[in-house]
Amino acid sequence: MKAVAVTAFGGPEVLQVISLPAPEAAPGQIRIRVTAAAVNPADAFLRSGGAAPRLRDIPPPYVPGWEAAGVVDQVGEGTRTGLRPGDHAMAIVIPRGTHGAYAEQVAVPAESAARAPAGASDAEAATLPMTGLTARLALDLLGLRPGQTVAVTGAAGTVGGYAVQLAKAGSLHVIADASPADRHLVQALGADIIVARGPAMPGQVRDELPAGADGLVSTVPLTAPLLRAVKDRGSIAAVRGGHPVTPERGITVHRVFVPRYASEHGKLETLRQQAEDGQLALRVARAFPAGQAAIAHQILEAGGTRGRLVLRF
Repeated sequence: MKAVAVTAFGGPEVLQVISLPAPEAAPGQIRIRVTAAAVNPADAFLRSGGAAPRLRDIPPPYVPGWEAAGVVDQVGEGTRTGLRPGDHAMAIVIPRGTHGAYAEQVAVPAESAARAPAGASDAEAATLPMTGLTARLALDLLGLRPGQTVAVTGAAGTVGGYAVQLAKAGSLHVIADASPADRHLVQALGADIIVARGPAMPGQVRDELPAGADGLVSTVPLTAPLLRAVKDRGSIAAVRGGHPVTPERGITVHRVFVPRYASEHGKLETLRQQAEDGQLALRVARAFPAGQAAIAHQILEAGGTRGRLVLRF
């Protein structure tokens, strides 16, 4: 099968198309004939060598990719699943070695896959599994009650946008940041209050909420000034790393580690239903042939993309 991989870490140019044996679906697994794989910042992290320490015992090549969608073409013996060959499905993939979503076929645990949302293209479906579960985990870690307020940074991005929409679906009050160019988008996603993106954000949150927000979903690197946006004894879900931050005023900082939810099939099914019900907007910024993965990574790292970039297989 064809896959996109790296044999040496570096810039986007190290991505290359290679041939690999097709995986077989073991008991408890399904195999998807991948037609679309989302391009995530975590893929660039792997490609550039950021994941090298945990790959010391695995020789290259390394296939990136956390999200795939396509058609089920094999169900492992004895696997308990409602999916059947021919069904359109989406899956969260934990990349390790040659096992990643940037491939024509991928075998995953049945609980890591779900039927693709009705009416969605495979490219759209590929934007949901890992990204949606990341936003879901972030909100779950905050543990807010209906009526409480959550602040969201990076709200125009894909994780931030899902966080805004999932928060509204959970009856939370949402205060989100946006650049002037993104205000209309973030408003359309459902934010109740929009504040400036960047260093002014914490102060503007306090202008709107003098005590601070009950919780914060931070999809940008967490820095000490962001703590000001949160009330005393509030909580932060940090999607990305950042400078070491010492919590203050009783604030709890949770690190969002999405592999924790890779087997949460019920949550993935709920995301599918919410997409079908229009509570989640599946946003594809642009799709590329798999052979143009390097171009997709260049665009990703340039920043400013609204929606996910997707590779087609």
